[in-house]
Amino acid sequence: MTAIDYDLEFLERRSGWFRKHYTIDLISIAMVAEDGRTYYAVNRNMPIRRIRRHRWLMANVVPSLPKAHGDRRLTMPKRWLFDYADPAVKRQDRIAHEVAAFIRDTLDVELWANYGAYDHVRLCWLWGLMVDLPAGVPMYTNDIQQEARRLGIGWDALPKQPDGEHNALADARHNQTVRRWLEARSAA
Repeated sequence: MTAIDYDLEFLERRSGWFRKHYTIDLISIAMVAEDGRTYYAVNRNMPIRRIRRHRWLMANVVPSLPKAHGDRRLTMPKRWLFDYADPAVKRQDRIAHEVAAFIRDTLDVELWANYGAYDHVRLCWLWGLMVDLPAGVPMYTNDIQQEARRLGIGWDALPKQPDGEHNALADARHNQTVRRWLEARSAA
């Protein structure tokens, strides 16, 4: 099996009449393949107003989104949470197409995430319902926390992320580090 470690940043919220329904809005997604390929995208159509009202996201996720550099920084509207001109910023339908291609380009793929239940649900929603998954996209994600527990390893014993927490790409890279660390312990 060839692993793809991934992470999503998202806004989980209530929606609909009387706020009885729930949804998960994509902010960003990153994938790191065992062969060294990486993918990172920011959802151009994320619900900016809702994110602005979410203190935790504003403090932890938004600072890692693409920012303008050089002279562009001087002309970027202050109301923007990120630089819309950055190449990582894409419409969700394009993200879905590119993620499917990234996964398809990996032979005998298995997906890995840390506390990955919501990540997998939101990943699947890129294409609609679970039955709409493109060929080659796994219907489940292996979970790093479950693997650690299976091996009798507690949270405090896992490798710590040195920086970049809640940046989807930094988190995906760290997930790869932890998964490989767990594989080494499992093989011993």
